[in-house]
Amino acid sequence: MTGPLPALRTAQGRPVLVWRCERPWLAVSSASFGGGIGLRHWVFNCTVVDDYDRPDPPAHIAELAAELGLAHDGIGLLTAVDVRHEVTAVDSGVRASVTTGVGQPVWAAAPQQEEVRTPGTINAVCWSPVRLGEAALVNAIATVAEAKAQALAEAGVDGTGTVTDATAVLCPADGDPEPYGGPRSRIGAALARAVHAGISAGLRTSNPRYRGL
Repeated sequence: MTGPLPALRTAQGRPVLVWRCERPWLAVSSASFGGGIGLRHWVFNCTVVDDYDRPDPPAHIAELAAELGLAHDGIGLLTAVDVRHEVTAVDSGVRASVTTGVGQPVWAAAPQQEEVRTPGTINAVCWSPVRLGEAALVNAIATVAEAKAQALAEAGVDGTGTVTDATAVLCPADGDPEPYGGPRSRIGAALARAVHAGISAGLRTSNPRYRGL
């Protein structure tokens, strides 16, 4: 079973990629809207202005969802990257759709710094063809982060990500659950490869300095 394909829409004058599910999928996400673990009916990834300064992103995402006619529970992601530069990679039935912005990369364990406001954000929306147990879903989020860090390191990016990166991993809500989501598990390995491929291609697509890689 594969997840829905995204549709390019417009909301508040900005491009949005929207995934609508015919029936709810089980999801885990780090997003500020629809994050956590639970059943989700939709996902979107919306481009915002470079100097985005809304103090209430969840409220803003709710406004966008209403304009798009999205009902029930869903996941909303925001990015300064033009979502028309989204890259999809598929591996062994796992699909990863990523938008890759590294305008201000940071090291995860860097000393305390002032808040970073330069546009960036790497968003990943990933679909597993089979059910994952809750522990495997959480593990899958870590797998995405590891694959992202590997892709950035190989490209010479001076950091492990950005301060606003967000991830969503979705799977069917029924079926026998896979117990593991790590990078050497059946689904986790495919997820890692798909995310790595998507981010590597995204760096070349939307970031001029990496186009020669």
